[in-house]
Amino acid sequence: MKTSRWFFVLWMCFVTTVSFARNLPDPVRTPGVTNPDVTQENIKQTICVSGWTKTIRPPSSYTTDLKKKQIKEYRYRDKSLASYEEDHLISLQLGGHPTDPQNLWPEPYNTRCGARIKDVVETRLKRMVCAEKISLADAQKAIATNWIAAYKTYVNGEGCPALESEQ
Repeated sequence: MKTSRWFFVLWMCFVTTVSFARNLPDPVRTPGVTNPDVTQENIKQTICVSGWTKTIRPPSSYTTDLKKKQIKEYRYRDKSLASYEEDHLISLQLGGHPTDPQNLWPEPYNTRCGARIKDVVETRLKRMVCAEKISLADAQKAIATNWIAAYKTYVNGEGCPALESEQ
């Protein structure tokens, strides 16, 4: 009896870790890298300027090639490029490095805490940085450390919304 209960606890820990980890990048492969050209002192001339990220966004040829490589590295079962956004862990709008592979990873779309949900917290944090309600460094740390926790802190304490298929 104790063995089966112990196995159940271990299995639940594994399942929880796997499903949680699938929404966050591998911190070794993708720890997040900042753009040295963006500082707290120059945010009014960089990230707080409408359209600024378009001036530094890497070409899709670069991100598509990187996505193909990283899907293999991450050992995702679904190999379809359309299932992922090659996402900047520290987003461009928060002063993330545009091309460093350690700031990019293939983020799944079809998970509860997927790519489109991360976009919401990125925008919220950028607005807070530009309104001087949070420092650039604190916003970068929050998104790079655990963007799902940042979502709960700055967007919705209940966490990521259910997928349409779950409703």
